Amino acid sequence: MPSPTINRTETLTREEWSARADAHLKRAEPWTRPYRARRAAGQLHPIYDFLFIYYRNKPSQLEAWHPGMRVRLEEAPLDSNFKQTHYSVCDGLTQLDPGKMGENTRHRLEMALRLCQTVRRRAPAFGCFGMHEWAMVYQGDTEGEVRHRERLPLRLSQADTDTFVRSRPIQCSHFDAFRFFSPGAQRLNRSQPAKDTRLENEQCGCLHTNMDLYKLAAQCMPWVGSEILWQCFEYAVAARQLDMQASPYDCRPLGFEPVRVETSAGKLEYERRQRELSEKAKPLRDELIERLQGVLGSPITLH
Repeated sequence: MPSPTINRTETLTREEWSARADAHLKRAEPWTRPYRARRAAGQLHPIYDFLFIYYRNKPSQLEAWHPGMRVRLEEAPLDSNFKQTHYSVCDGLTQLDPGKMGENTRHRLEMALRLCQTVRRRAPAFGCFGMHEWAMVYQGDTEGEVRHRERLPLRLSQADTDTFVRSRPIQCSHFDAFRFFSPGAQRLNRSQPAKDTRLENEQCGCLHTNMDLYKLAAQCMPWVGSEILWQCFEYAVAARQLDMQASPYDCRPLGFEPVRVETSAGKLEYERRQRELSEKAKPLRDELIERLQGVLGSPITLH
């Protein structure tokens, strides 16, 4: 359920907000430090690094703590974290100032809110069985490169992979997955989602639509606060794991057993976990909606 404190003004002492910021950093660093080390060594984790590279949220941005709206901080100077472009100080209390929100930022938050509300209203659809990753490597030996070939082998031969892709309808509704399909696989998809039809296509059963809650929360920082950002990040980790376990790649070298969607048992397992993740995404989407409504709603008086 959404936090009951979202619309209530709260004042934190320096000790209180410093403790929250320290706790946030401690839970983020087990993810950000290994990513920085791999990047410095020219290495890549095909599962986890997706969350930093594809979503373009820097490790420092995940580590930085922001209280969200209606939280006032005692003895919090405007600095590299509490930037003057977002925060104001009044009577010794620092808080986010919606009056400093530019038109482009407001539009971005409004679009995120609209997408979340639309997805929440639409009935979930299941039964895609994670075929989006398979469609991305379809005819990879002739139509394009296989993204993770150098780090993860395919579980099946290219020929068997192609045969499986052709064996069943592909029903991907998520544009940002569909756009990475090979040309041949795009022609096999039941629909042709586009960037400007996201509101007509995205639905809350989709693994990537739900994983994108992290992207939306990151795009709406610092206004929505680090707590919802972190919750969405943790959710995205779990969704990304299933995403790759059900893919045509062999993730066993990374410690993940495959979900063999090319079998009946694998399809059942995928749909079961997909449904569980869809349910877990609902309270995150609800809270993000409520936070965005609070940010975009009536002006907050600084006093």
